[in-house]
Amino acid sequence: MKAVCDVLDTGLKDYMEVYSLQKKLLAERIRDEIPDTLILTEHPPTFTIGRKGGRENILVSEEVLKKNGIKVYEIDRGGDVTYHGPGQIVGYPIMNLAKWNKDIHLYLRSLEEVIIRFLSHFKITAGRINNYTGVWVGDCKIAAIGIGVSKWTTFHGFCININPDKKHFRMITPCGIKDKSVTSLDELTGETTDMRKAKQVLVTEFGNCFEREMRYA
Repeated sequence: MKAVCDVLDTGLKDYMEVYSLQKKLLAERIRDEIPDTLILTEHPPTFTIGRKGGRENILVSEEVLKKNGIKVYEIDRGGDVTYHGPGQIVGYPIMNLAKWNKDIHLYLRSLEEVIIRFLSHFKITAGRINNYTGVWVGDCKIAAIGIGVSKWTTFHGFCININPDKKHFRMITPCGIKDKSVTSLDELTGETTDMRKAKQVLVTEFGNCFEREMRYA
């Protein structure tokens, strides 16, 4: 019998509100009070800086950030600067790796695989680039990944570009990578993606890759 993974879709929600939710669920998962949980969300325009990042990769002034309503947070995940905003599917898996596989690199590759399979449903051939975490279509990044792990339990996760406002990406050096660009699902297909259906596809592929029975909370 497959282990259960609950799915919690918050809709559009402030970054720090969802971060607080992550930390609450993380503590509960470590205590084995809840099953694995996949949080799905969207955020208002936000830049987050991971443990390996710095503000030098934010290319605009505080005045421009304020004018565009963009918040900036330094957070406890891996990676560099990442943009979160409307038009992305953001996923935060709260998973006990000790009950799946105690291998962080395998976990990262499996998150990439979930997204690669997800994109294949839209006839997009995506893949990996050596030495860079995330999912790529050619030299363009379509999904960023940055995780945290506490007591073999994961938090933070991934964001997939469906139809975000690309002008915000030009305000940063995404993930600190200067010689690559970003793309989105709608840009590649030339169509408008139904976000609700897209999330359903993603949840299915997450369950397939991690061998979990996905249960909507």
